Amino acid sequence: MRGLLLLSGLIAAAMVRPAQAQLVPQLPQLPLPMPETIGRVGDQVQEVTGSAARRLEEVRRMVAAQLVRDHPERIALDPDGFPARAGEVVVTDPSDALIAAAIVKGYRVIEREDVLGVGVARLEGPRGRSLRQMIREIRKLGANDVTADQIYMPSGAVAGTPAPICTGNGPLVGVIDGGVAGAALSSGFAAGAPRANDHGTAIASLIAGAGVVHGGLPGARIASADVYGSDPAGGNATAIAKAIAWMVEKRVSVVTISLVGPPNSVLARIVAAAQARGVTIVAAVGNNGPAAPPAYPASYPGVIAVTGIDGRGRALIEAGRASHLDYAAPGADMLAMGAAGRTMRVRGTSFAAPFVAATIARFYPLLNPAERRAAMARVDAEARDLGPRGWDKNFGRGVLCESCRTPAR
Repeated sequence: MRGLLLLSGLIAAAMVRPAQAQLVPQLPQLPLPMPETIGRVGDQVQEVTGSAARRLEEVRRMVAAQLVRDHPERIALDPDGFPARAGEVVVTDPSDALIAAAIVKGYRVIEREDVLGVGVARLEGPRGRSLRQMIREIRKLGANDVTADQIYMPSGAVAGTPAPICTGNGPLVGVIDGGVAGAALSSGFAAGAPRANDHGTAIASLIAGAGVVHGGLPGARIASADVYGSDPAGGNATAIAKAIAWMVEKRVSVVTISLVGPPNSVLARIVAAAQARGVTIVAAVGNNGPAAPPAYPASYPGVIAVTGIDGRGRALIEAGRASHLDYAAPGADMLAMGAAGRTMRVRGTSFAAPFVAATIARFYPLLNPAERRAAMARVDAEARDLGPRGWDKNFGRGVLCESCRTPAR
């Protein structure tokens, strides 16, 4: 998905009034002729034509531009037009000689560390240089892999105190997102983290349950990696990479990521390293429409890519796409737990991914690479074929956790 409305979807963000319960970042008001209430979207969104893809791309560009205007010292556009941390580049496996040459050119090493066997260095560039200029300059110094530190979600304000999720003695399931109230384990990978927010708590509630929301795996324990905190440039690729490494350290077998952004070489290598250690990563395909470019991290090889369906079993019209699609799960006409113990109606592929993660964790509760293949075969057996017989582009290998939805009345 080309863009940054990475949580509940571009359509939901534009439609829901600020006074209503919603699980989307605080976004600029967008002058789009769309319904005001999420209660009507289930029927009306099915009538959206191909013009929706163009409209969503316009929204994506508007939001990206607004983020830069709001935080010009923290956020800039990378060479491809994606929001990223301003004034910083990330180099993979840099040599000492390259680092020394960069310092001579006026760069400063923010941090340099090993992440799951991958050397990662964040460099702050000389003031006044664009990200494009910095990437070009570091490449000329001999870097094989240098990229902007793209942002995968704008961090949003938390209204009130999120209600704790229900926890038990079940499998430990990882959530890389905002912070989760009541998580069994928590760690922060951004300034001000960890702190609970609506979106992270909602994702966790759909796994373990909270209040009237029963969740896909009641009794599960949540390992929460907060990649946003209070940083307006949180949710960047290096933060997500470190969060994945932390999940490996804590021996979490299944991790769900309801975040979407562009491909990033550092993140791709960390995802592969975690998978080699037996971690199953589940990711949403995003909500920028089927005409959008492939979403990441869902499009990385081996990542379980998830789309959403509504209460009538229809694919969400706003669902994005990945280079592959594995499963569908409920993503609309349902409740999740939000701030201050309130239940909220939610819509988007963000909320389908935790149901798939919960199903996988039921069969793959412990980190053991030797058991993963058999566990996934059992997951496949659970999937209900929907649409054309066998795999298809709308539902993947089938729908999981249909009974997990807590219907919105």
